[in-house]
Amino acid sequence: MEQQNEEWVSKTRMKKRMNELQDLGMELTRLSNETLKKIGLPEALYEAVREYKKITSNGATKRQTQYIGRLMRETDPAPIRDYLAKLKGEHTAHNAFLQRVEAQRERLIADDGALTAFVADHPHADTGALRTLIRNARKEKEQNKPPKNFRALYQEIKAVMDTQNTFSDGLDDTGGEA
Repeated sequence: MEQQNEEWVSKTRMKKRMNELQDLGMELTRLSNETLKKIGLPEALYEAVREYKKITSNGATKRQTQYIGRLMRETDPAPIRDYLAKLKGEHTAHNAFLQRVEAQRERLIADDGALTAFVADHPHADTGALRTLIRNARKEKEQNKPPKNFRALYQEIKAVMDTQNTFSDGLDDTGGEA
C-alpha cells in the first residue's frame, strides 16, 4: 500500500511538470538550427522545433507548442537542460574553463616566456600561429585598433586547451571573450 502512495502524483504536479517541459521545448525554438543539431535532439522533436519557427498563424503556434510539449515528455530533458545552461553561461565547469582561457591569453600577451610554458603544456599547439597572433594583438593594443587578433588569439588558445577539456562540447564562445 505504501508503494502506491509513493508513485501517486497529483494532477497539479503532473500539469506543472508538463508545463515545465513545454517551456523547455519553447526555449529550443529560440536557438539556431545549427545549435539545435549540436544538442542531439530526437528527430521528431528537432523537426517539430524547426517547423514551429516557420509558423505564422497564432492558432497553429499554440498547437505546435502543445505538440512540442508532448514530444518533450518522451525525451530525457537533462541533456537539453545541461546544454542550455552552457549556452547561458550557467555551467560552472564551462565558465571556469573560459576563465582559464582568458587568463592564459592575458599571460601570453604580457610575458614572452609564457608562450614557452604554454607550448610545453600543450605540445600540439601551433607555436608559429600563436606567436603571430600575440605579436599582432600587442600591436592592436598599442595602436588602439579593434581587437581582431586579440579575439583570434582567444579562439586559438581555446581550441588548443579544448582538446584537453571535456566541458566545451563545441560551443561557441559564450562569455569569456573581451
